[in-house]
Amino acid sequence: MTAPSDSSIDRFLDALWAERGLSRNTLEAYRSDLQQLAAALAQRQRVLETAGREDILHFLAQRLRQGLSARSLSRQLSGFRQFYRWLLREAAISHDPCALIESPRLGRGLPTALSERQVTGLLEAPDTSTPLGLRDRTMLEVMYAAGLRVSELTGLQLANLNVNQGVVRVLGKGGKERLVPLGEEALAWLRRYMREARPALLGSGRTEAVFVTARRSGMTRQAFWHAIGRHARKAGVEHRVSPHMLRHSFATHLLNHGADLRVIQLLLGHSDLSTTQIYTHIAKQGLKQLHAKHHPRG
Repeated sequence: MTAPSDSSIDRFLDALWAERGLSRNTLEAYRSDLQQLAAALAQRQRVLETAGREDILHFLAQRLRQGLSARSLSRQLSGFRQFYRWLLREAAISHDPCALIESPRLGRGLPTALSERQVTGLLEAPDTSTPLGLRDRTMLEVMYAAGLRVSELTGLQLANLNVNQGVVRVLGKGGKERLVPLGEEALAWLRRYMREARPALLGSGRTEAVFVTARRSGMTRQAFWHAIGRHARKAGVEHRVSPHMLRHSFATHLLNHGADLRVIQLLLGHSDLSTTQIYTHIAKQGLKQLHAKHHPRG
């Protein structure tokens, strides 16, 4: 009874590879999910081609009871949907059993923020006696001071800076512009970088990018990603650090020190306040941890 299903899975994966060029690992994940579904259907005297909505729901409920996360269930259901849509196109079935099944609701994970002590260690990690180290220190200081996305940081142009007024004009998502103030510390490093490191790195080259590489071109997101990981290891930060963590840390630390949520929304360039409100959950988490650590009955 399972032979038609096995054949259908093979042909579906062949079609998926031809249409979308998916990796071997992705295709094998689809195969595994469909074979699990086929095995469960066999116990109900059915095959993939004859499954109904109740059969799919029964399988998903079974997987949920076995401890599968909502995210993993959603991924499996997405694969099933693609499979049954393909069967419909092939005229192998007359209706899609997944058509009226809603995806599991995924809880939004909290972004990870560094502690203020970890941020200080990270900022102090680059060797500022070298042009590259001075550049990295400045990028870290500016990113943390202004809460920039990594693409906003690496995309900064000379025309975006107003060092005299202490602000930076940022081009964010959707082409939206915002003015973000820089603190005195970040401004001091920026002035030093522009005076010492940038000319040394750029040499006779010319570019409007604020942050440049030894190759005399603008800094890339990938290069900064590697740099921040290297400096985090030097600073002794145990978990993996991404550039976006500095943005999260910027917002969380502002909130912890009493900043208004709507001000943080403007600084981050969020169009919706609900996006910014996730940082209130991080702040509450931090307060709970402080209470548990320091209160005599925590």
